[in-house]
Amino acid sequence: MTTSLPPGPRLPAVLQLARWTLRPFEVLEECERRYGDVFTLRLPGYPPTIMVSAPAAVREVFTAGADDVHAGEANKLLEVGLGRHSLLLLDGAAHLRERKLMMPPFHGDRMRAYGTIMREVADRVIDSWPEGTPFPVLAPMQDLTLDVILRTVFGVDEGPRKAHLRALLVALLANGSSPWFYAALLALQPDQVRAVIATGNQPLRLGRRQVDISRWVPWREFARVNQAVDEALFAEIARARGATRDRADVLAMLVAARDEHGAPLSDQHLRDELLTLLLAGHETTATSLAWAFLQVLSRPDVLARLRAEVATAAGPDGRLEPERVVALPYLDATLKESLRLWPIVPVVVRKAKRTMKIGGVTVPEGVMVAPAIYLTHRHRDVWGDPEVFRPERFLERKGDPYELYPFGGGTRRCLGMAFALYEMRIVIAEVIHRATLRLAPAATFRGVRRGVTIAPANGMPVVLEARRPATAATIPSS
Repeated sequence: MTTSLPPGPRLPAVLQLARWTLRPFEVLEECERRYGDVFTLRLPGYPPTIMVSAPAAVREVFTAGADDVHAGEANKLLEVGLGRHSLLLLDGAAHLRERKLMMPPFHGDRMRAYGTIMREVADRVIDSWPEGTPFPVLAPMQDLTLDVILRTVFGVDEGPRKAHLRALLVALLANGSSPWFYAALLALQPDQVRAVIATGNQPLRLGRRQVDISRWVPWREFARVNQAVDEALFAEIARARGATRDRADVLAMLVAARDEHGAPLSDQHLRDELLTLLLAGHETTATSLAWAFLQVLSRPDVLARLRAEVATAAGPDGRLEPERVVALPYLDATLKESLRLWPIVPVVVRKAKRTMKIGGVTVPEGVMVAPAIYLTHRHRDVWGDPEVFRPERFLERKGDPYELYPFGGGTRRCLGMAFALYEMRIVIAEVIHRATLRLAPAATFRGVRRGVTIAPANGMPVVLEARRPATAATIPSS
């Protein structure tokens, strides 16, 4: 099977894993320069992975039949954290059923009702920033997006419950953000990971050697926090099921949801989907915001144009009105351009369930095929001056879903895409409207792995030079 695969790096699989873990963007760029649009990576414990980046090949992957490629199987490494009922791990009819049940809260008027909450949370975070002292903007963006999740998805307001749940989720995410935790999940099967957690010590065979990976991954701490999170989530689910008042949060809607046979989601399904929403709606959105601020603050011309446009969305009291913000064309173009240049996950993966042709090459059954988001978004046959941050390109053209796909594609495109884009536009606008920021000297265009996501190095440090009140009618100049 492997001899007929496209060429790729000849390094031992364990070294490929180390490089992929620590420098994924660089690995993709090097492979594209040497092998072209199609190449193969080999990682220990994981099937060979054929990377494709040409839009025509991406189209073939995203339009393949549900029985031809499986995304759930390809994401099996996430099972230990998310649970086997997570939407990300389901395929076929099970995936379709779950997606239909989860879709209503993230579209239309229901989603737009969260705009005021997003603005309020953004204001609270902006008010907490120190003035004149460098700080990493990624951390407050994580604080912000987690607060939005707790209020909109879990329906938890201020108080001891929120503080307890927040502390547990922060600890869980901190455990999962290690690049070596990601590498271990790639190299081990889920049952092996469970054995690691049970014993706290599991050798990983690397070639002829065995290495105790517990030195790098705190398995017991992960298991302890994971158990505490489960207890808290099941308590929230029970509270939602027993609620006697109307609730508008996502959890309440999921508890009430029924499939075509009238069957609800079980508590375990709800637990797995809540953790999936946390992963998809917290860390990823925060990281995307950090990349966006890095790019905008490095371009005074873009920042000035954004400020002028955002000011037009203010109401009589000087506050931005969410529905006017999300209709701003240059803000939308700026966000798309940021997601194009620096997608927070470099690839999406499918497992071939039969031998098929993708991108002009044969993909054998059992092999992974991965549209390389990062490479497609910088493809020279698609994007003029692809490495230049130029939001205007999205005022001139509409992004094709096989040329621009930061949220994945096809029937597996991220369920929370509209929610995330809505939140990011409101947060970017609120920050630009109220704060004058500049990049700190340590800010750099270099990605570092945080679990499955790639974040700006050093947490993207900035300096707050001035801040206006939330209801002020004027804005400081940059």
